Amino acid sequence: MPTIDGGRTRIDEMESCGHYQRWEEDFQLVQEMGIGYLRFGPPIHKTWLGPGRYDWEFADLTFSDLERRNIVPIVDLCHFGLPDWLGNFQNPDFPEQFCRYARAFAERFPWVQLYTPVNEMFICATFSARYGWWNEQLSSDRAFITALKHLVKANVLAMQSILKLRPDAIFIQSESSEYFHAESPMAIRAAEVMNSQRFLSLDLNYGRRVDSEMYEFLLDNGMTREEYHFFLQNRMKQHCIMGNDYYVTNEHRVNAEGGTSASGEIFGYSEITRQYHDRYRLPVMHTETNLVEGPLGTEAVDWLWKQWANVLRVRNDGVPVVGFTWYSLTDQTDWDSALREKNGNVNPLGLYDLDRKIRPVGRAYKKLIEQWRDVLPTQSMCLTVPVVLPDEASGRHAQRQKARAQEMIKLDLAASDPQQNG
Repeated sequence: MPTIDGGRTRIDEMESCGHYQRWEEDFQLVQEMGIGYLRFGPPIHKTWLGPGRYDWEFADLTFSDLERRNIVPIVDLCHFGLPDWLGNFQNPDFPEQFCRYARAFAERFPWVQLYTPVNEMFICATFSARYGWWNEQLSSDRAFITALKHLVKANVLAMQSILKLRPDAIFIQSESSEYFHAESPMAIRAAEVMNSQRFLSLDLNYGRRVDSEMYEFLLDNGMTREEYHFFLQNRMKQHCIMGNDYYVTNEHRVNAEGGTSASGEIFGYSEITRQYHDRYRLPVMHTETNLVEGPLGTEAVDWLWKQWANVLRVRNDGVPVVGFTWYSLTDQTDWDSALREKNGNVNPLGLYDLDRKIRPVGRAYKKLIEQWRDVLPTQSMCLTVPVVLPDEASGRHAQRQKARAQEMIKLDLAASDPQQNG
């Protein structure tokens, strides 16, 4: 929920899509679709009113309903914007403050296990501080790195604070998977740099050492050695699933001057996901995709089946895939301008339209769930994630799992403590 117009206008998709009024109906549609896991989060700008000040009314209503329905939420705490009192992602106070917000949420909803603390860190920093579209609306490498380091640090600190309360919490990154294609020999160098920069958010988040060129890029644009070492020393990778998003806009052509334009789908989800999996070696979830329902009425359905075929392809090639998401449940507004303008244009991207009538892609998605939900888990025990369903959260098995997770965290801390290792 970013801001535009110098912070004066907030783009609130929950409001424009009618979710605040129709959330019970929306959750009923989720249930009817056969969806057991839902990416969902409280609106940060309405919930987090100031340091230590919260309005939990909407969160209490919605999360109690999800718990009643036994739908597992993957809780999205920060999606592209901050409350007005925090300003934007250039604010160095954001990471520590967000850590407290994440802890407050986890204290209030102890049955929640799955989280995406900060959504699409790379895209948020790019659109806010490199393209000048959202929030701080800046356009420089220094502003980009400032936003990126604050976003990733906020994500890491939030994971740590949640784990103190829920040691078996699992964190599913939702990060855009990008690729940059050189359209001429003169563009090769620029494309190589961009293909290194696309990994920065996850490199920092997972405590992976960057190469020397990216290290110089970080330091030349305001990251200190101490800030860089914070990420190396606070490695949370063992608690994560690498969620990656793929849209037809995720691949780019790079020209000789270093400019970019949309290339459309060239490699596709399977090839780009292999690149990310080869780098991080984590279980994968396809966390976002969609396509506009076009004049034929079949465009979105064809894209759904293409994405699912890609998911099966990477899975059959040995990449452990644990989930697949169409984003979102209903149509959205103003993505035709990348949320840069508040025009109220309805984008037919959802499983349902804004009247809550099912679209062809919704029927196809429901069929996909019915056909595959009982097949995939029987093919590999490795794809069984230790998720505790809401109606099992207070049971003995859940308590044993939390205790085992706590012991594993203690072992991790001991292994990483230099005083205990001589």
